[in-house]
Parts: sequence; structure tokens; C-alpha cells
Amino acid sequence: MKLASFVGVFMVAAAPLWATCADDRITIKGDFGQATFTIDVADDARERAQGLMFVEQMPLLSGMLFVYERPQTVSFWMKNTLIPLDMLFASPRGEILHIHENAIPGDTTSITGGDGVQMVLEINGGLSTRLGIAVGDVMQHPSFGNDAILPCVQNGGN
Repeated sequence: MKLASFVGVFMVAAAPLWATCADDRITIKGDFGQATFTIDVADDARERAQGLMFVEQMPLLSGMLFVYERPQTVSFWMKNTLIPLDMLFASPRGEILHIHENAIPGDTTSITGGDGVQMVLEINGGLSTRLGIAVGDVMQHPSFGNDAILPCVQNGGN
């Protein structure tokens, strides 16, 4: 994708920070600005085990949010995963604690995000660097609840 068209896509995706949250969107805010991704949520053991396995391609600003019941140490691997992924490991309040970039498709090496992780966002490989997403940036999604650094605006039950 040419840089000009990439920037255009990014600008469209950069919705107002305090927009009403939705289960199928997550916003990341940091020194780079902000970006909004369309996501699927994996919030039970079966969905988390399936993850993005066997997905052959994913739209540019899409991903999957893995939600755990409590903060913990989580590990991922890329077995049966066909596309490179960036993994953004987040605290219960939405702060990005660790980023693993360009996980290799099919690799069975364990990828750990450290302690205190409650959410993991998987996006297309290399995208966190292209956008400038860094450790310390913050995610906004209903799963982070009222104690989130960037809580969701309450509107119509969202």
C-alpha cells in the first residue's frame, strides 16, 4: 500500500477519542495520535483457543481482542496461524504493557506478554510500528470497565 493511501486510511480510522464505545471497535491513543480498529472479541476459553488460526488475510485496521477474567501471565503461539501478527498486551486499565511485533506464522515458540495482562490485541504484523503504537499507549474498549484509563462514554447502554 502506498504511504499516501495508508495515511488516508489511518485518518479515516482516527475517530474522536471520546466516541461512544462499541464491542466491535477498539481505540488506541498515544503520542502517535489515535487509531481505531474493527475487532472480534474472544472472551471465553474456546474463542481464545481458536483465535486467528486459519485466517488467510485480515483487513488493515482489524484485529482480535482476547479478554481474560483477571490479570495474569498469558502466552501465545502461532501454530495454525497463517498471517504475521503484532500482539499488544494490556493491563486491566488499558495500558499497553508489552508489544510483540511480527509473530511468525506457524511458529510454536511461546510468546509471553509479562505479568498483569488482562487483554491482548492482535493486529496485522508490523502495523504497530507503522502507526507508532508503543508501550505506555492506552486502549479504549468496553471490556476495560469503569476503572479504565480511558473509560467508555456511556450512551444507550454502551
